[in-house]
Amino acid sequence: MARNREIEVSNPMVVRGIDRVLTVQRPVVLAHIRSIRRGRPNATPDEIVRTLERRYLAAVTTGGALVGASAVIPAIGTGASLALSGVETAGFLEASALFAQSVTEVHGIVVDDPDRARALVMTLVLGTAGSDLVKQLVGQAAGGGARSAFWGETIMKSMPRAVVGPIADRIKRTFMRRFAVAQGTNVVGRLIPFGIGAVIGGGGNHLLGRQIVRTAREAFGPAPAAFPEWLAVVPRTRKALRARPE
Repeated sequence: MARNREIEVSNPMVVRGIDRVLTVQRPVVLAHIRSIRRGRPNATPDEIVRTLERRYLAAVTTGGALVGASAVIPAIGTGASLALSGVETAGFLEASALFAQSVTEVHGIVVDDPDRARALVMTLVLGTAGSDLVKQLVGQAAGGGARSAFWGETIMKSMPRAVVGPIADRIKRTFMRRFAVAQGTNVVGRLIPFGIGAVIGGGGNHLLGRQIVRTAREAFGPAPAAFPEWLAVVPRTRKALRARPE
């Protein structure tokens, strides 16, 4: 079973597919943050980060639970459940990428480099093992010392572009092995019928999501006192006036 999973994740199509879902287009990220700010115009950056965390955990927990619940439906066989689980895994990674890039932007760091974005998301999913690996690699690249107190800022902003690619490749190899094992266990749990799969699927995603939230806090530290200027929310008063009949 482990050997089959290793072969599967080494497939170039699988790797390219995972690469695609590990980054989100920046306009989508900015629109996501601004939509939250419009609903909470007086919220501080720290409060917006907490909102991002709650929404992310709710999304990944619900996704895992829905796929797990499909096992209780007689018309859905094991093959279909596995296919749904694959879709849900992609959804989990996309939600994680949106969350990670959103937190990065709130911290005043522009996310416009796909390699940096992928490295960040993979490290967050790996948790402590990922952050330890990044700190080690960053220290080696910086000649023995990290350039920032927070590794997330280093890898997303201050690290030279030529260094990011090799570090991202090292992280990817570790990520593909460990994520395949973790998700393989969770997939089996989702296939258990009578509603137990829903608990395992949702619970597994929730635990992994909480790990990602904790690692993101360690990666960037406390939220800044003010938002970067590019996250300013444009009032909708003019649009409302144009839409009002004379």
